[in-house]
Amino acid sequence: MSDIVRIGLAGLGVVGGGVLKLLEQQHGLLHSRTGRRLKTVAVSARERTKNRTADISSLKWYDNPLDLAGDADVDVVCELIGGADGVALELSQAALQGGKHLVTANKALLAHHGNALAHMAEDAGVNLGYEAAVAGGIPIIKALREGLAANKFSGVYGILNGTCNYILTEMRDGVRAGTPRDFDTVLKEAQELGYAEADPSTDVDGIDAAHKLALLTSLVFGCPVDFDAVQIEGIRHINPLDIQYAEELGYRVKLLGVSRASSAGIEQSVHPCMVPERTAIAHVDGVLNAVVAEGDFVGTTTFEGPGAGEGPTASAVVSDLADIARGLVVPVFGVPVSALEARPKAPPGSHVGSYYIRLMVVDRPGVIADIAACLRDQEVSVESLLQHGRRPDEAVPVVLTTHVAEEDALARALAAMDELQAVLETPRMIRIVNLS
Repeated sequence: MSDIVRIGLAGLGVVGGGVLKLLEQQHGLLHSRTGRRLKTVAVSARERTKNRTADISSLKWYDNPLDLAGDADVDVVCELIGGADGVALELSQAALQGGKHLVTANKALLAHHGNALAHMAEDAGVNLGYEAAVAGGIPIIKALREGLAANKFSGVYGILNGTCNYILTEMRDGVRAGTPRDFDTVLKEAQELGYAEADPSTDVDGIDAAHKLALLTSLVFGCPVDFDAVQIEGIRHINPLDIQYAEELGYRVKLLGVSRASSAGIEQSVHPCMVPERTAIAHVDGVLNAVVAEGDFVGTTTFEGPGAGEGPTASAVVSDLADIARGLVVPVFGVPVSALEARPKAPPGSHVGSYYIRLMVVDRPGVIADIAACLRDQEVSVESLLQHGRRPDEAVPVVLTTHVAEEDALARALAAMDELQAVLETPRMIRIVNLS
């Protein structure tokens, strides 16, 4: 075995630049901890002449990143391009087919092609590392796959997108300060601060979190990655009123990715949720991420840390490179691909739980009775009702919480409410979750 692990790096954006910087600054530390030297020998990016913080003048340059996979001097291909398909997929396939280890931060790639890529890695006897693909600086992949390998899991859930968590935190702080700000206002502020992309859809519509949840589900339940099975709802419809009522009811609003085994099958969902204030995850604010795993022997474990950024993501990428330097080759999703077992999927709408409902209604006699009738007809029981003040014949918010009910039944009740003349806006529903 050579003393040097030679790295070919594709993508020199924020993360790629961070990896180069980390490898340079921590080369001695990494050598002492792995027994080998981690050395970048070749790079590829869109623009060769772009000003960069890292010096790449001594490195081999490839205009076509696919050439990294064919370079005999490259032991590990590090894919930091992004995107589920295109050159990122082609490079990953070429690297594994060529018998090279692959390290990626690309959650979309793995959510859509992870099963096939894992099969290729296993056939080639090489590593496919993706610690940086989920929750940035939190070493959650290694924790679930290796540290908690002795446990059978009943579920995993968490705050998996820092952009959404930042927006919801800022909206809550505005409500508390008496200066409520709506979603669009806070989103614009997040974009100006660099916490949200110019096109924020992947983040605020829940897709990014769903990519990550699909990978976590495969790890904890030993099943193939199935992104299409994730039920997804983003945070665009969250109103300052929802934040205010959540506070009053003893909850905080968080976008959660939740994967649980139920009698109906494996339930995977990304939804805004009302989280009890007493729980640790309710207090994870700003751009931080958190993941909670429920194991039969270890109990409930909580992991919290930065979910993105140059340093945390580069740290995760290099942790995979360090494993390769140590000669560690582990199954991508915890067990050999042949042992991944397809599990029944919980049908959409089969979730059973409690719910928060907000309506804007005309304040007149009989309206509450009509709303209650919509719930009664679907056998949904009301736990509490809130209406502050009176404004006869004007619009007022009415908030209900339910006892445990099936989501399909609640959806039918909400559709009936939406047809009521006194209901002025589409009713809004948020799940109430009971967490450890």
